[in-house]
Amino acid sequence: MNLPLRQSISTSHRARVLHALGVTPWVRRASSIPAGHAGPARVDSGVTAEAAGTACIVVLPEGCGTRELDLLGRALVACGPALARAGRVMVCGGQLAADVPEARAYLVFGEAQAHALGRSLPAAVLHRAQIVLADEPALVLTSAAAKRRLWNALRSVRSALATMER
Repeated sequence: MNLPLRQSISTSHRARVLHALGVTPWVRRASSIPAGHAGPARVDSGVTAEAAGTACIVVLPEGCGTRELDLLGRALVACGPALARAGRVMVCGGQLAADVPEARAYLVFGEAQAHALGRSLPAAVLHRAQIVLADEPALVLTSAAAKRRLWNALRSVRSALATMER
């Protein structure tokens, strides 16, 4: 069976079709810093980290498998760019593996990780941030109720970030 050759479409037609489907195309931005200049840390959108603030940090338990990380990555991507680009920090031995930056929201997977986050952040930061607790990733893979609680947690984080931006 012969297939018709792929015809190219105009960019305006492509934009109309994507808009009708509800798809927002992402465009990679070029860096505005000269090659030899060492400036402040950059966020993906080209805004300095100090000016933008960190929207969300995901706190994960030690030893997450590939399937669990893949499931969480897909769930975060499905919730939009603010959560897709969220920083991820692992908890190893009851302590956070890295310094956790101040963020507007924290998505924490498991009570042990919540306790580790509470021990590492100052009380003022904890008071200002929205902290949402979800089940551990291994449980999310095996339980339908845990998946439902994860979606509710993701919805809470999205609404918290949306209200904080206004």
